[in-house]
Amino acid sequence: MASASQASLLLQKQLKDLCKRPVDGFSAGLVDESNLFEWSVTIIGPPDTLYEGGFFNAIMSFPQNYPNSPPTIRFTSEVWHPNVYSDGKVCISILHPPGDDPNGYELASERWSPVHTVESIILSIISMLSSPNDESPANVEAAKEWRDNRDEFKKKVSRCVRRSQEMT
Repeated sequence: MASASQASLLLQKQLKDLCKRPVDGFSAGLVDESNLFEWSVTIIGPPDTLYEGGFFNAIMSFPQNYPNSPPTIRFTSEVWHPNVYSDGKVCISILHPPGDDPNGYELASERWSPVHTVESIILSIISMLSSPNDESPANVEAAKEWRDNRDEFKKKVSRCVRRSQEMT
């Protein structure tokens, strides 16, 4: 069982690695130097997607038993996307608790695993921005628009991108 001190050491190491070797597409750091369990993340809208040019801020909160349980990620910037709840919480398979899906939508192999790092999680979110999954959406309205009214969807995303640029 991972303890809070083991989680702290792992998070410290991942933070140090990201500082030494930044990854294209995002930046991450602590919200407050005294708390390793809450990170501030800025995701740059991926090129050649509707989100290109945007700067989307999020808070990544880690449980005390990380990496046995996944962190939660909540955008603080407005993001119109089928896999982002209206409160900004990100919904992707790798952030779901480990084991079998009680609803039967996901394989255990698609869900949280302790091998994931901050980097792999954020890269999954960037990938999610590039290709929404409208099969089991967090935001039903956005998913419906993504499927049935792509022009209206694009307009809303463009507005989010513009707003995110004004906030930087």
